[in-house]
Order: sequence, then structure tokens, then C-alpha cells
Amino acid sequence: MKLQHHLGGIENLGPVSLETRVFVEPWEQRIFGIHTAMMAESAHLADALPAYAVKDLPTAFKSNWSWASLRTGAEDMQPFEYFKYRYYEKWLGGISQFFIDAGYLTAQELEEKSAFYRAHPDAALPDRPSAPIAAQIGAYLQQGDSGYHPPERAPRFAAGDMVRVADPAAVDHTRLPGYLRCKTGTVDAIYPGHFSYFVSTGVDGIGRPMPVYRIAFKAADVWGSDKSEPNTTIYADLYEAYVQAAH
Repeated sequence: MKLQHHLGGIENLGPVSLETRVFVEPWEQRIFGIHTAMMAESAHLADALPAYAVKDLPTAFKSNWSWASLRTGAEDMQPFEYFKYRYYEKWLGGISQFFIDAGYLTAQELEEKSAFYRAHPDAALPDRPSAPIAAQIGAYLQQGDSGYHPPERAPRFAAGDMVRVADPAAVDHTRLPGYLRCKTGTVDAIYPGHFSYFVSTGVDGIGRPMPVYRIAFKAADVWGSDKSEPNTTIYADLYEAYVQAAH
């Protein structure tokens, strides 16, 4: 992940926020709702587990949208812009740019709508989802979208194996925490089945379904003994593409 999107081990970035509320402002709930509705209508759900009849939904939204889409939008932000905005403001920026890039509306139309609601904050909002779409959103919230697949082969590593984390080429989006690159740990568990991701990360290595491991790292091996509490273990779930033999 790029610097601004995984800050583990980076010093001098200011105080850590201790806010525990999921939504601090009411408008943040609406941003989360927009994202959830987009995921529930995403075209990729036709091939997901469980399969959804998204092709029959009365919606103009025909694109793929997932957590990967949201994260990629945030990771594409210019770093100084990223630090300037709050959490759900980043979501809004990524979602807005997606709709523009996908051709659902133009930047001018978005600006006109924004100006209208700034000038008329009490104006009526667009209609709520139709009954079929509301039912689809409810089903998605209850059943989710699994990347699980039946195993196609045996995992390369077994519990107890000493492994080393890979250092793949940097790409637009990765599931490998930057602070674990080239670190050595021990396979703690292997999750049953194989798992895919919402998008392919190209040379980063995530594509076809593969095993996922829970790997244990000694904190001192990650941060250094002078910056770690004694007897501390860090656990990370990693796709097999990111795992190599230690020797």
C-alpha cells in the first residue's frame, strides 16, 4: 500500500485518534449507505457466493463495485489531499470520481447538484430505492459476498513452517501491508478452502483463488526490539502469493 494508506511503523505523524464512534456526523451514515447500495447492486454479484439475481434488478447501475473499488479510489488520492480530508470524505471523493469516470454523470452535473443542495439544504432528496432494490440491499447485508472457493490443490506451506513475506512490485492496490514486506514469521493456521479477491492486482500476485494463511510475527522482528513490547505477537492473514519459504 502507498505511504498514506498503511502507516504502521511510521513515526512523527501526530497523535492517534481515540474516537470510537463509527459515525461522528449524520451525513457519514449516508455515505456508508451509498457505498452499501452500490455493492448490493454490483454486477459481479451474479457470480458471487451466494449468487444474486442482479441482472434482473431495475437499476441503471451496471458496474462492478466492491471494497476493492473503494480502497483503490482512496489509494489514488494525492497524499496531501488524503491527509486533508476526513475518513468518509475520502469515501465520498472516491465514489464521486467513480461515477464520473464510469459516465453515470459529468463533473459539471455533480457540481450543479452540490451547489443546489448547498443553497437549499432542506430540499427533498432523491426517492428511496424501489422495493426490489431495497430487498436486494437487505439480502446483501445479511448474506454478504464470499470469496471462498473449494480448494484446487494443497497449500504450499503447513502450520509451523517458517516463512518470509514477499516484496512484490508496487501496484495501484495491494492486500500486503507495507510493514510486513520481507519480514519473517511462522504459519500459525491455514484457512480451509481457497480465496479470491474482488479484483486482480496484476504483478502484485492476487488473481486466481489461493490459500490464505494466518502468520505470526514477533513484534521485535517487525518493529525492532527497542520499539516493541516484550512477548508480543502480531498476526496477519496473507494470501499465498505474498508468502515465500524462509530459506
